[in-house]
Amino acid sequence: MLKLETASDAALMVAIARMHEPALAEAYRRHGGAVLALARRVLGSADLAEEVTQEVFVDLWDSPERFDPGRGALRTFLMTKAHGRAVDMVRSESARRQREERTVRETAVSGYDIEHQAWDLAIADQVKAAVTSLPVEERTAIEMAYFDGHTYREVASILGQPEGTVKSRIRSGLRRLRSALAQHGVETAWTEP
Repeated sequence: MLKLETASDAALMVAIARMHEPALAEAYRRHGGAVLALARRVLGSADLAEEVTQEVFVDLWDSPERFDPGRGALRTFLMTKAHGRAVDMVRSESARRQREERTVRETAVSGYDIEHQAWDLAIADQVKAAVTSLPVEERTAIEMAYFDGHTYREVASILGQPEGTVKSRIRSGLRRLRSALAQHGVETAWTEP
């Protein structure tokens, strides 16, 4: 029986190739800290370094035949794998960030321009003026329901009024708003409650 603590790395690899899990655990005990430290140095992230370390040892388990003891030590093999994966991850993250930045720039250039912003501000002013022109009861109910996010039942409870009365005031106020905004060429998409 193989005594893992004193076995050579080559003997551990033979055991790993035979699917002997304790041999993989021993390889991890011996070399996992170095692999993790290298990955953390390259990536600058403990979480990503753990991911790389796990991938390196899973790959060792899945494909132990890739290790050739004639080409170098197991630690060197594992460190080379970890470095390669970590560098790939850095490149992948950098490429993703560049794509996202490019998309943001393209959207900013082609998307929301000053003309749209001016139009939105003008409409906001018209909506504010139209809401201000409503009778107090209708304005209060609409502001509570649409701007403060309350349900009709909550508005009725807060105002101490029947729910039907609140719904009627909101309906009436929305009709007045729609009419006032239509006079300024602003279409509304809301439906009445």
